[in-house]
Amino acid sequence: MKIKLLFVALLATHISFAQKKPNVIVILADDLGYADLGCYGSEIPTPNLDKLAQNGVRLTNFYNTARCCPTRAALLTGVYSHQAGIGHMMDDKGADHPAYRGHLNETSVTIAEVMKTAGYFTAMTGKWHVGQAAGTVPWKRGFDRSLNAPAGGFYYGDGKNAKVFLNGEALENDSDKLPKNWYSTDLWTDFGLRFIDEAAAEKKPFMLYLAHNAPHFPLQAPEEDIAKFRGKYLQGWEKIREQRYAKQLKLGLIDPSWKLPPANPNIPKWESLSEQEKKRYDDMMAIYAAVIYRLDKSIGDLVEGLKKRGVFDDTVILFVSDNGGNAEPGMEGRYEGDKPGNAQSTVFLGQGWAEAACTPFWAYKHHTHEGGISSPGIISWPNGILASRNGKFEKQPAHIIDIMATLVDLGGAKYPTTFAGQAIQPLEGTSLKPAFGGKSINRKSPIFWEHEGNRAIRDGKWKLVAEKTEKWQLYDVEKDRTELNDLFDKQPEIAKKLVVQYEEWYKRVGAEEYDKTFKWFYDYDKAKKQAVSGK
Repeated sequence: MKIKLLFVALLATHISFAQKKPNVIVILADDLGYADLGCYGSEIPTPNLDKLAQNGVRLTNFYNTARCCPTRAALLTGVYSHQAGIGHMMDDKGADHPAYRGHLNETSVTIAEVMKTAGYFTAMTGKWHVGQAAGTVPWKRGFDRSLNAPAGGFYYGDGKNAKVFLNGEALENDSDKLPKNWYSTDLWTDFGLRFIDEAAAEKKPFMLYLAHNAPHFPLQAPEEDIAKFRGKYLQGWEKIREQRYAKQLKLGLIDPSWKLPPANPNIPKWESLSEQEKKRYDDMMAIYAAVIYRLDKSIGDLVEGLKKRGVFDDTVILFVSDNGGNAEPGMEGRYEGDKPGNAQSTVFLGQGWAEAACTPFWAYKHHTHEGGISSPGIISWPNGILASRNGKFEKQPAHIIDIMATLVDLGGAKYPTTFAGQAIQPLEGTSLKPAFGGKSINRKSPIFWEHEGNRAIRDGKWKLVAEKTEKWQLYDVEKDRTELNDLFDKQPEIAKKLVVQYEEWYKRVGAEEYDKTFKWFYDYDKAKKQAVSGK
């Protein structure tokens, strides 16, 4: 009898949990490469994110849109960025170009607008970058609370681009509503937890969109953190890339059949550099590592805050990045200021280290080869992911457009056909919730990309891809995700089918030709082909 009563009690507890809406936190990093976390191959210590991965699920095939604004648009709306009005960046090309208005349009809804209808308290902190100058702001797009930067570009309150808005109010950077001497990575987490407290006071589940500007340029971090890494990168980018690749193989993150592509010929060999150049590049990477180290620390602060409030186990955390590692503006990067890394300096990572950030893939931010569109993807949900799944890899392809569908599924919400009297575009993404338990997500359509004329489509194991000036290439990305063996001529029927599907999508979302190319990258493409062919 006691056993029977215990079973009934456990069943009742399970039903109660099953009926309870989980809290949801979506964390978006900025310019974080596929290999920049410890649990994805990096030497940079990221113990807090590693622990989330160890006690959750790692996505090995999570994709973004290759650039910051389009990724944010797709994440927020669940449709492709062109459909949301941000096919490129913030420039408005006018009413004749609806895919390029530079701000979220009214035929899309945000995750906040949808989750509010399911009873959620909605909040966001961090980088907005989807059209604040045009009047598209978080407090008018469904967020109950927000502390946001219009477009990022700073870490400290005395930085030249520093500007924050609290629930629509522009604050002075030394406002008494903000902590003294704040650092943005910590600030976003601090206010995220404050907003969670407000959700608790209203007895509502919460949905927090935490959009970090780390590790985007201008790279800035406290000197004591930079000092932890200074000197550790004097071994050079080739060795760091090789070490990350070896660690990825050891982790089981990547398949041994994915060979490391040849190095970009535009990047000089480390040993060819002068001692002064080596010191400079070492310091640039040390600053970048410190920014990531502080990003991870803030994740630890967030988790600790959730645990103190007793809500961690009932909270789904999704962590991704908006594009691959950033090689802008090329090999030299930028290293400016009296004390590079402080609030008045400007540091860009540069192409040599971006190559390591994107290990094992090739290409970077802007590009639709794997290095530009591949992101770490970590899912944590102690009460929703079976312990047997902890630390597992999930290989099903997933995309940033899937975030909306996933949240709708988790929160028991309904994606609308109309909103505020406006017809809303159909959802493009697919819920990832089944993958939490190792089940198929049943994706119905291929995944598509277009950015600056760089384009791609992935359908199952097949990926068709080309940079703006290239001919289409076809890869079996289950066997060759580093895109070294072009099968376009060997699989003409598959290639033709994907080309047709891509062209149909391209027209449907209103994508247009783009007039910019990156010559340093195309030189790389030519050299890669030569290296692969042995000619």
